[in-house]
Amino acid sequence: MLLTYSLNISAEIAYARKWAFSRNPAYYNFDDIGGDCTNFISQCLYAGGAVMNYTRDTGWYYISLRDRASAWTSVHYFYQFVINNKSVGIYGKEVPLSQAQKGDVIQLGMGKFHHSLLVVDVRQNIPYVSAHTENAFNQPITAYIYDRIRCLHIIGARRQI
Repeated sequence: MLLTYSLNISAEIAYARKWAFSRNPAYYNFDDIGGDCTNFISQCLYAGGAVMNYTRDTGWYYISLRDRASAWTSVHYFYQFVINNKSVGIYGKEVPLSQAQKGDVIQLGMGKFHHSLLVVDVRQNIPYVSAHTENAFNQPITAYIYDRIRCLHIIGARRQI
């Protein structure tokens, strides 16, 4: 049986603030092998109380560099997991950018989607984000260059009871 619950967005943002300009040594730094952005977003959501989904190949988890789900570190697979997950772990839906809320994830692209950012604030309908690879905390989304954008509203998480 699954219990559905809300994440602690304040804890997510506190984690993002603490690690936006450095790296948590408990996780591999992917900066030099494709970027650390989605890894950082996953860490933030995990810090907010999300549980990992250890389903091989299609889950969302991190144990080590060699034992992790693609959804933990890949923009594309993260999106697929969040949108399609009906089991343990985070889940959400795509919403218009105008509906972005703290704790949501924005993904940007030039051609294809390639960057994930955590919404840490919304002021005057402008999301402010935190990210890795190009380190940022409380940066307006308007500071980024992209030709594609999507907002993933993180509804919550599920865990086994």
